[in-house]
Amino acid sequence: MSTDHSFILKLSCADRPGIVHAVSGFLFERGSNILDSAQFGDSHTGEFFMRVHFLQVGGDPGKEGLEGLRAAFTPLADEFGMRWELHDANVKPRVVIMVSKIGHCLNDLLFRYRTGQLSIEIPAIISNHKEFYQLAASYNIPFHHFPLLGGSEADKAAQEARVLDVVNGERADLVVLARYMQILSPQLCDALKGRAINIHHSFLPSFKGAKPYYQAFDRGVKLIGATAHYVTSDLDEGPIIEQEVERVDHNMTPDQLTAIGRDVECVTLARAVKWHVEHRIVLNGHKTVVFR
Repeated sequence: MSTDHSFILKLSCADRPGIVHAVSGFLFERGSNILDSAQFGDSHTGEFFMRVHFLQVGGDPGKEGLEGLRAAFTPLADEFGMRWELHDANVKPRVVIMVSKIGHCLNDLLFRYRTGQLSIEIPAIISNHKEFYQLAASYNIPFHHFPLLGGSEADKAAQEARVLDVVNGERADLVVLARYMQILSPQLCDALKGRAINIHHSFLPSFKGAKPYYQAFDRGVKLIGATAHYVTSDLDEGPIIEQEVERVDHNMTPDQLTAIGRDVECVTLARAVKWHVEHRIVLNGHKTVVFR
């Protein structure tokens, strides 16, 4: 039986000569074979970003192999002041999906999961409404209904505590807000920092708030779009991962714009989730570097 195993290293640090040489030398010394590598130097911030997908030939492919590589790489990372992650490429990330009453993004993600287009595990779906429990059951995924009872801060805190219990209990690597129509508290945003993605139903920063497609219709726009971004306590201001647009014209009604917009939302969110679980995204301040 082959013991070959692949890993993904992603890192960022202050740009300086020798980073690529040091990383590739580290891998060469351990008999690793680089399958693909991408790097980017930001001339505006002076930061360097890198993602390396490599094959570890022989050795223990399990947790000990991953932890051993992490321990061995730490001195080099410290030398360059790197912010870095090393992941086992054979382990499927665990993704919890949150949804309210609009289910097109949830349905799309589930289909991509079932057909293998997204290499993930979905241990739970969380909702503040009951609409999609049958859809979850059709995929044999546990459905957690956590309604928001009352409008006080205490009510919201209690509901979010239940959400976080599921996220932590299921060891979720990522939480996806697939049109979850509740604003997360700053406390929950902090708890999910860097591992929660939201889909916004407009091409940010335009047309925020309710009924964005009706706002777009009233303005006679020629493009509509969607934005996938990381969740932060600043509403709809998190680092943008992906955006997509679709051309429209004056013949279209608000309902037609909404239908087109929902298709765009599905594609945009699916790309963002795929890139995150494939460890292709590195934060660059309030922006992202995405190695597609």
